[in-house]
Amino acid sequence: MKQRTLEILLQHVPAPKQPSPQLEQYLTPATIAADLLFLAYQWGDIDGKHVIDLGCGTGIFSVGAYHMGAKKVQGFDIDKNMIQQAKEYARTHELKIQYHTKDIEAMTTSCDTILMNPPFGAQKANLKADQKFVQKACELSDVFYSLHLKKTFPFLQRFISSKGGTITVHKDYHFPIKWTFSFHEKPVMTYDVILLRVVTHRPKQRTTTTNHKKK
Repeated sequence: MKQRTLEILLQHVPAPKQPSPQLEQYLTPATIAADLLFLAYQWGDIDGKHVIDLGCGTGIFSVGAYHMGAKKVQGFDIDKNMIQQAKEYARTHELKIQYHTKDIEAMTTSCDTILMNPPFGAQKANLKADQKFVQKACELSDVFYSLHLKKTFPFLQRFISSKGGTITVHKDYHFPIKWTFSFHEKPVMTYDVILLRVVTHRPKQRTTTTNHKKK
């Protein structure tokens, strides 16, 4: 699949019907989502992998990962309304994606790759939310891709290093957010964001093997 084809496909993933300002629920632009997914694919982090869309919203990353050949795709979000929308889209388009309503701090499901656009932590009710996502991604995945405000990059470098992770790629984007809530002052606000690819260096899970001797 070409990147432009994926981008067009992702444009059909629905925006949140009832977005929460406290949870900073905005749909990731299809151009950025497709670029992130193709980068992850080129690094070998999608095809044949177990991929989790963390804070999945209506599922733009999980839908993309499924179409890019992921072996297993799961999406997790604290908002049951977002999960319901994601499930409806997957069911309508016959996509084998598992969606679950769960607070990320309660998650224990490990995977190969996490894709996420966590809250920027700009709202008072959601301060440091981005840090919670990064910490959980370090615990549960071998590698993760995450979007953040560019101005937080120096802090993220230190924070990720303290969790044992290594930033191997970073890439800048201009992230447009359309007028969504009453406190928005312009039809479109554009933010400078940065994409991080992080290798977590988490301990590998041990597998138990049994040797059977021939009688």
